[in-house]
Amino acid sequence: MGIVKKTVQIMGIYLLFSAVLFAGKITPAAERPELYLPLLKGKSIALVVNHASLIGRIHLVDYLLKHGIKIKKIFAPEHGFRGTADAGAHLGNSRDPRTGLPIISLYGKHKKPTKKDLKGIDLILFDIQDAGVRFYTYLSTLHYVMEAGAEQRIPVMVLDRPNPNGHYVDGPVLKKRYRSFVGLDPVPVVYGMTIGEYAKMLNGERWLKHGVQAKLTVIPLKNYTHDSFYSLPVKPSPNLPNDRAIMLYPSLAFFEGTVISAGRGTAKPFQLYGAPKYRVKKFSFIPKSRPGARYPKYKGKRCYGIDLSRVDIEKERRRKQLNLSYLRDAYVNYSDKKHFFLGNSFFNRLAGTDQLRKQIISGASEASIRKSWGKDLRKFRKIRTKYLLYP
Repeated sequence: MGIVKKTVQIMGIYLLFSAVLFAGKITPAAERPELYLPLLKGKSIALVVNHASLIGRIHLVDYLLKHGIKIKKIFAPEHGFRGTADAGAHLGNSRDPRTGLPIISLYGKHKKPTKKDLKGIDLILFDIQDAGVRFYTYLSTLHYVMEAGAEQRIPVMVLDRPNPNGHYVDGPVLKKRYRSFVGLDPVPVVYGMTIGEYAKMLNGERWLKHGVQAKLTVIPLKNYTHDSFYSLPVKPSPNLPNDRAIMLYPSLAFFEGTVISAGRGTAKPFQLYGAPKYRVKKFSFIPKSRPGARYPKYKGKRCYGIDLSRVDIEKERRRKQLNLSYLRDAYVNYSDKKHFFLGNSFFNRLAGTDQLRKQIISGASEASIRKSWGKDLRKFRKIRTKYLLYP
């Protein structure tokens, strides 16, 4: 019986390997220019791009200019066109020193392109690498860009990219009361869709202001499935430096609304957590000023907490769930519980509800917390199914 079981396991591994091998390399839409270059010829284009908008090692801006596409301006999301700015840093407008093209920041007070911004534009081309988490603000930039395109009757084209957290759906669904730039749409924390699929959903569900719909084209990925593991060739933002940080981000980013540090200002952002008043003293770190985290929480102070930098990535992927144990552990082991959650309601905006905060304070079990998400998650999964482009 043992031999049979072992043989079945080996065959299963072989079949899985074969499926991956013969499925072919995942190809981002930007690397399929034969599908979109003909649609750009003769048009004045506005690009929504950042440092990760690459075709191999060539930036999309340079590639399009080389192929005679008329680019009028660049719109840049949070972290800027080069992707080096701190989270929340307000960047002004500027010019790209390499091409001389004007760069308009879509962060801070100016989150949505205006009629003036879009004057003379025939098409908006969006190519941003997402992390697959509702409070990752590139989603909100997509929302506002599509809304502006719809209002000004300018078509929007999305070059699709893989979602590194696209293999599961989990977390509380955002309530309208808690809409903000870290969550505009009624989706769960982890929504399991590519940026192109998400764009289709924004249009189809009429979630844009006044129910407007953009004239949308999505250029698809090649050889992608939602179970595909995709290691991002370029970090999508300064504090998501590797696959482990990207995988842990949906669970650890809740700490941004608490007194707990998620590792900004260390060599392992979103791969550890802690604070000076964390009770267990086995592991410690000291946040310092670094590129992308100039003023980290607890700068120069010793924090005690938990090191997750050796977490098994594949094991965590198989969970297909947010890991609530980190948040629950930090609350239990923080000595000043009265001040654990920041007083600015940022935690509620990240969660999309005030219920999770109350559940953590009350000591609710993980099972009961998950049960409270059930109805909304089932409703969202039905909506999501209508817009999936990949198996």
